[in-house]
Amino acid sequence: MTVVGGGCGASGVTSGKKRQRVVSNSRISSTIGIIDSRPDNTLTERTQKPSGIRRTSSHTVITATGGFNDSSTADVMLRLFTDQLPLFDTDDSESISAVDSSQSDVQIYLHSNVLRRCKYFDALLSDRWQKESIDVVDSGNSSRMFRKLNLGVPSYNDSIDHHLTVLQLLYTNDFSITINNVSIALCLLPVALELIFEDCIKACVRFIEAVPWTEDEERKILSIIPLLGKEESQELLARVSIDRNASSEEMLHGLILSALHNHPNMAFAKAFVAKLMRDFSSNETAKRVLDRAFQSSLKIVKESLEDYLSPDFRGDHNETEAIQRLNLHTAMTNGRHLLWLVERMIELRVADTAVQEWSNQTSFTADLLRALRDDSWRNIVPGLPAVMLRCTCKLSNAVAMGTILATRQVRMKIVKDWLPVLILCKDNVTPMMPSHKTVYVELEDTFLRIISTLPLSDAQGLLQQCLSFSTRNVEDCPHLISAFTTWFRRANKYPQPAM
Repeated sequence: MTVVGGGCGASGVTSGKKRQRVVSNSRISSTIGIIDSRPDNTLTERTQKPSGIRRTSSHTVITATGGFNDSSTADVMLRLFTDQLPLFDTDDSESISAVDSSQSDVQIYLHSNVLRRCKYFDALLSDRWQKESIDVVDSGNSSRMFRKLNLGVPSYNDSIDHHLTVLQLLYTNDFSITINNVSIALCLLPVALELIFEDCIKACVRFIEAVPWTEDEERKILSIIPLLGKEESQELLARVSIDRNASSEEMLHGLILSALHNHPNMAFAKAFVAKLMRDFSSNETAKRVLDRAFQSSLKIVKESLEDYLSPDFRGDHNETEAIQRLNLHTAMTNGRHLLWLVERMIELRVADTAVQEWSNQTSFTADLLRALRDDSWRNIVPGLPAVMLRCTCKLSNAVAMGTILATRQVRMKIVKDWLPVLILCKDNVTPMMPSHKTVYVELEDTFLRIISTLPLSDAQGLLQQCLSFSTRNVEDCPHLISAFTTWFRRANKYPQPAM
């Protein structure tokens, strides 16, 4: 017998029949072990290199006995021929051998004790199925008997070569040299399943499960998984499916929390998560995740302000002051988180719940007013008012622009609750930074536009509070002039009819 290295398939010489060949052993690798077929039907792998080695320009040729396609010791003659349609997805299936794929009829010599490793051949060689012909072949000075078996294989490129490679693997217990990439494992696995070669099935599945896949390989794997048993497919399915408790919603929520609280490069992490949400397939899922994170951050801001306004005086003065500073920093940090979440909600047009929640914060705005009247925050978190007003401005602007269609009650409440905060910040925050001034002016204009959508009776009281928007130079507040002009025009032109 000759074993030829350099490919995963088998090569051979053409017999007398047309398009039929008798194949010599193709060596899967130059280091693969040679398997002896012992009289006691056990397989023993030789760990030493056989003596009959000679090198050619491109192959290593090894001579051994009792192995794959050794006609001198074989008792089974197997004919492979193409006559079936493929049973699995073989589009652009890669060849794993150097054998001419045009061959459609191959004859090889095998050993019944080795073939019994496959349950298919074990059943075929049992007494129940001993109906195949037995030929007497003159082999030199003696006549030998062969069991003749026929095996039809699917008629796609390299199908016979893949079958030959799997049959070669019957003669070894070390599959790692042959099964060394996903493409090869995907070529051999359907054949191993067909022949019920359990050891080869396990080797292919174990390799596929342990290495990364391309998208095309994943598609092929998904088409083969239904052919596997529950235990064999368990690890593969775990790669592409997930239970309800670890859903994509939980994954996205975890990413948001990590970007906000745990990642050292917060700006980069936030930018990456923002892109994921923009590309996310389900807007409903993104909305639920953002709403959860919004509620969590808002709760922390409110609780931090409550703790700041009602400190625990059981410690000494220094400890109390440190706790107060911590409360304000916690409120400021989570206020920034709120602002980022609001921006994502508006970007994805899922801010309706946040708008409704922000319009129902009478107690929170009251606490915020109390905190801002105390000068302590100025040296600790000077940016806190601007952060809160930016959140208000973005949500209010979404309402005024019609991006979020809010009810009359929500429109009125968001102005009623947050207008006093705007007035206090504008009057008491000194010196006013240019960026703060921009936020104040923008929020003033937004509130006035929302007020214009309310009934005149509701708008009347709110507009009176907006007098603080005026300046010494009337030309600096055209938005306020326009709002009052509109109210008086409507009130005078469309008086309510007498009942």
